[in-house]
Amino acid sequence: MRNKKLKQLIINALFAVIIAILAQIVIPLGPIPFTGQTFAVGLAATILGARNSTISVAVYLVLGAIGVPVFAGMTAGLGIIFGPTGGFLIGFLFSAYITGFLIEKTNFSLAYAIFANIIGAFVTLLFGALWLKFSGDLPWGTAFTVGVIPFIIPGILKAILAAIIGISIRKRLVTAKLL
Repeated sequence: MRNKKLKQLIINALFAVIIAILAQIVIPLGPIPFTGQTFAVGLAATILGARNSTISVAVYLVLGAIGVPVFAGMTAGLGIIFGPTGGFLIGFLFSAYITGFLIEKTNFSLAYAIFANIIGAFVTLLFGALWLKFSGDLPWGTAFTVGVIPFIIPGILKAILAAIIGISIRKRLVTAKLL
């Protein structure tokens, strides 16, 4: 039992690192960059499920909050979390949980994993837009235009990719008795 818990903690930490690494894939277009974070969160949720992917995202956020440069562009600190893109970061927690929860309900089927990842992507965008609206004192239309519209198609593509790759990896890990 103890070895299983330790193994799961290590896997959760590994996914926090994967999120940090993929966060460094940044395409700076406009005030909010396109990053690999959303793909990594979807991948974690697809492979680990609700509880463990949420733990992985929480570890990632805590690392960034205490100053480890894990956020996009090798940034860190509470200023990033409370800055304009902080809503997206906080949204990752909810995205991971909701995506993982939905996938678990279907025993990790590919079609539902795609659906769940798309829902998770929109959860992240919703949190990001809400944060932009209130932290930046922006009108709803501006927050939506800046924080949602440019990310819809890339978000859907990353969600589909996270589901396909995640289900494939999960099957292999389950077969190897690593999950």
